[in-house]
Amino acid sequence: MGEESIYNLLPSVRQPEAKNPRYKSVFNSAVKEEYKSHKTASKTMGPAKVPLNEPAAYLTKRSKEPVLPEKSQFVRPNADHKKPSVPLRNEKPVMGLKSNKNFIHTNAVENIMSVSKKPQPKYVDTPGGATNNLDDSGLVPKYIKKDNYGTVPKYLETRKKQMAEHQKNYEQYIQQRLERGALNQITADERRATLEGLKKNWEELHLQYQGLSVVTDTAPKKARKERMEAEMKQLEKDIDTIEKTQDYIRH
Repeated sequence: MGEESIYNLLPSVRQPEAKNPRYKSVFNSAVKEEYKSHKTASKTMGPAKVPLNEPAAYLTKRSKEPVLPEKSQFVRPNADHKKPSVPLRNEKPVMGLKSNKNFIHTNAVENIMSVSKKPQPKYVDTPGGATNNLDDSGLVPKYIKKDNYGTVPKYLETRKKQMAEHQKNYEQYIQQRLERGALNQITADERRATLEGLKKNWEELHLQYQGLSVVTDTAPKKARKERMEAEMKQLEKDIDTIEKTQDYIRH
């Protein structure tokens, strides 16, 4: 009886269950665009629509056989350069031709005037007597007998000139940097004017420093006081340096 309530007599409205958001791929838009572009349409089965022939253009017998060109007379490529024809059997060669050349004397003179052929130099490197060419073995000092042996190659001379030019340009660059960073000694008048200017700046800064409040209870007041103290110390250091030493300035 304790669980009975008048509110239980009213029909209750069921709240719909909250569903998780539907999964959506990040490549959804790319796939749609690729599908619309028809890049992969008919990839394996051929085109979707094959153009049909007209009813009058039906397949006939031997219509797919290759069409040969028309017959023409064969012409050899070297027809203009024919060899002389073979002599006939009843044609006789010219007989009785004689030469006045003395072949024995000519051969003797050619042998006397000819230079004897030198044998090719070889070397033996096995007990069995196997011979090899001596010129290709590297045992003959033929490279040191060349005209250009011991001379410096042209590419090395060119590279040497380039390196010398680069070194010269580098030295000029260093000299310019040194001259740009060099110091010049100032004159007595310039030294006195510089001292007076530094002291005047220090006095103005010191006057502003004396006008600060004694209590630095805020961060801006503290920062301003520290900044002014640092500037005054730097001015004092510069004044002391100029008074004790000879001053130089940069270009």
